[in-house]
Amino acid sequence: MLDQGAAPAEPPSTPGGTGPRPGPGAPVPLRARLARRKPVDLLVAEGGQGAGGSLRRTLGLWQLTMISVGATLGTGIFVVLGEAVPEAGPAVVVSFVIAGLTALFSALSYAELAGTIPVAGSSYSYAYATLGEVVAWVCGWCLILEYGVSVAAVAVGWGDYLNELLDGTLGVTIPEVVAGPPGEGGVFNLPALLVVLLAMAFLLGGARESARANTIMVAVKVAALLLFCAVAFSGVRAGNYTPFMPLGMAGVSAAGATLFFSYIGFDAASTAGEEARDAQRDLPRAIMLSLVLVTALYCLVAAAAVGALPWREFDGSEAALAGIMRDVTGQDLWATVLAFGAVVAIASVVLTVLYGQTRILFAMSRDGLMPRVLSEVHPRTGTPRANTVLVSVFCGGLAAAVPLGRLADATSIGTLFAFALVNIAVIVLRRTSPGLPRTFRVPLAPVFPAVGFLLCLWMMTSLDTVTWVVFGVWMAAGLVLYFAYGIRRSRLATGATAVAADTDTAEK
Repeated sequence: MLDQGAAPAEPPSTPGGTGPRPGPGAPVPLRARLARRKPVDLLVAEGGQGAGGSLRRTLGLWQLTMISVGATLGTGIFVVLGEAVPEAGPAVVVSFVIAGLTALFSALSYAELAGTIPVAGSSYSYAYATLGEVVAWVCGWCLILEYGVSVAAVAVGWGDYLNELLDGTLGVTIPEVVAGPPGEGGVFNLPALLVVLLAMAFLLGGARESARANTIMVAVKVAALLLFCAVAFSGVRAGNYTPFMPLGMAGVSAAGATLFFSYIGFDAASTAGEEARDAQRDLPRAIMLSLVLVTALYCLVAAAAVGALPWREFDGSEAALAGIMRDVTGQDLWATVLAFGAVVAIASVVLTVLYGQTRILFAMSRDGLMPRVLSEVHPRTGTPRANTVLVSVFCGGLAAAVPLGRLADATSIGTLFAFALVNIAVIVLRRTSPGLPRTFRVPLAPVFPAVGFLLCLWMMTSLDTVTWVVFGVWMAAGLVLYFAYGIRRSRLATGATAVAADTDTAEK
């Protein structure tokens, strides 16, 4: 609920957040170094400030909402029904609601923390303020895996939809050798590289320009899905809805677990905390509104699809929506229109997820845990230019030339791990800083955050062994990098933030 009568901010704490500062030259125990926390007042005071400049607050509620919708509403809805409907039957609509409710618990926690700590680091910064530096690093490292690999994985699929669109409109296709995923008939996926570079060009123009382009793309893909619903509902047969739950509640629950991953991305708005005009008011609203919009659209599309096509015919279909459009109308035109919507949908996901990646690295760099160049802000556009170019070239090269295979599945476990930490962070911050101004409060805390945490753990256990192995290797590599670089260069370790905290306190 919105909290209009928030208590005044608490006085600044020490930079480590763990008690008095040690004297000059005094050795700091390793345990204290790992557990040092960054005070919320310092996080907020540093908001927008990077090396050589600051981010610009240009985004309103609607643009922030579209960032989350853009990151969430992607390829999932265009292909996921082929996997979920055979598990749940027509009750797949209920499965979408269950998946949405599962995501809701974590979304509530994100909404509270985004309004309380409106900074670019998202869950990384929330963990830094509540759980300590090493946990924050692990969270940020998970987000690098989530955002970076998902950009590459989504970009790889862009060429397939682009070929379908070109074939339906011009009768031509891009040769597989330069359009297929590496290791699957392709050598170099040129379309994947191009869509990442296109997103980079928008991001370099500034946050406002990127948000405007994303809003247009979101409007196009929503229009395409609404068009599908209009066509599909014209071919609905009432008998297709019976029996409504042919495989029982167990099937509905299994489909809900599958569909949960279609909701990943609702947290994207939280990475724009330092570019929102009124972050404390708008970020919680954007996160919740995006989840409501996406859930409503998913349920509408699912209801139309299972009404127009018997549920047993979905098994093994990766292009169920296009097939329904073709069957109902008897024409290929509408399937081509849907392919256009999918092309735009994927481009929007690449843009918004790449944006989130750059802002996470911006925050980590500002804290000294990543190289300084990643937080350098261009004076004219107000964007972290070097950061954007480096991340885009890396993700584009990964998508174009490296066989991703099962690595793409690791994005799910990285996301769930970050979600779990955010739920814990809400509980910790309520106990350690109850007087902080909160423009949004999770109802029934700590029960709801605890439920969100347990649901994330449950989802993680449903992932296969290979995904856990990849995750373990990634975490081990991240910890090696932290102990070799981050722990020594942390601004909390060097005292740079201590000076900032003292100055900020004196000014108050």
